[in-house]
Amino acid sequence: MASIFTKIINGDIPSYKIAEDEYNFAFLDINPNAKGHTLCVPKKEVDKIMDLDEESYMRLMAFSRKVGVALEKAVPCKRVGMSVIGLEVPHVHVHLIPLQSMANATFQHKEELTKEEFEAVAEAIRAHL
Repeated sequence: MASIFTKIINGDIPSYKIAEDEYNFAFLDINPNAKGHTLCVPKKEVDKIMDLDEESYMRLMAFSRKVGVALEKAVPCKRVGMSVIGLEVPHVHVHLIPLQSMANATFQHKEELTKEEFEAVAEAIRAHL
């Protein structure tokens, strides 16, 4: 059965898409730690990051860096944190989180955004790609 991320990639579930290339897809997390919290996922459904072949891993990291650089330009923050945990969805995903403090990285404090706020931040990030 396809993961929720595969359904997002295929357009079966709507998302606030940031970017995509032949191998990877980036979209805003709808339960963000901070405004601009973005997920980068490989289009190929693989459960754990260490199960990616080296080429796919390197492509995902390069793609995540590109999106992270745009995110840092679009959303005021001290830095963009990167986290790979992957327990909640069995599909590799890189969290890119605008950080103001360590609290933004703990996954214990969530921010609520309106549809308009999600759309605005997605557009701001895309504008820097």
